[in-house]
Amino acid sequence: MSASHEVTRLLLDWANGDEQALDQLTPLVYGDLRQLAASFLGRERPDHTLQPTALVHEAYLRLVDQKIATWQSLSHFYGVAARLMRQILVDHARRRQAGKRGGRKVSLEEAAASMEHERGADLVALDGALEALEKIDPRKCRAIELHYFGGLSMEETARALDISAVTVRRDMRAAEAWLCSRMQST
Repeated sequence: MSASHEVTRLLLDWANGDEQALDQLTPLVYGDLRQLAASFLGRERPDHTLQPTALVHEAYLRLVDQKIATWQSLSHFYGVAARLMRQILVDHARRRQAGKRGGRKVSLEEAAASMEHERGADLVALDGALEALEKIDPRKCRAIELHYFGGLSMEETARALDISAVTVRRDMRAAEAWLCSRMQST
């Protein structure tokens, strides 16, 4: 049995309540989840306080804590993990924004930190735009999440969504334009 089939089988067993399946699954997906976390954090500011390992562990705790885990496929699992990691980063950015002080003179270091704070604001704005897109077109939102946040190729995204790669490309172009427009208007 190939590794991906084994992981898919373990995901299904775990979804059916087999706790031993989770124990067997963890070492098989940990490396991929860590790569996904490193990819997310690679797009963040260089001095981000979260490290890939911490992001994986937080996402893992949220994955395990899900009451109903009905994994449709390995791509679905990684898509959910990517969404959780994005949410963790957005929550982290929101906490940083909440701690911001204003109305006083700042040093160069504080000004640089403020610029990093704006990246966090961009992440929060993107999250809001994705939530709005999900309400009007869940498939386009899912395509964006799987491709950009989940690291799936167009073909893998197409398989995960059970649509053609051409449709994924068309959805992605439309979603990207919509998200840009939405973020510029806010």
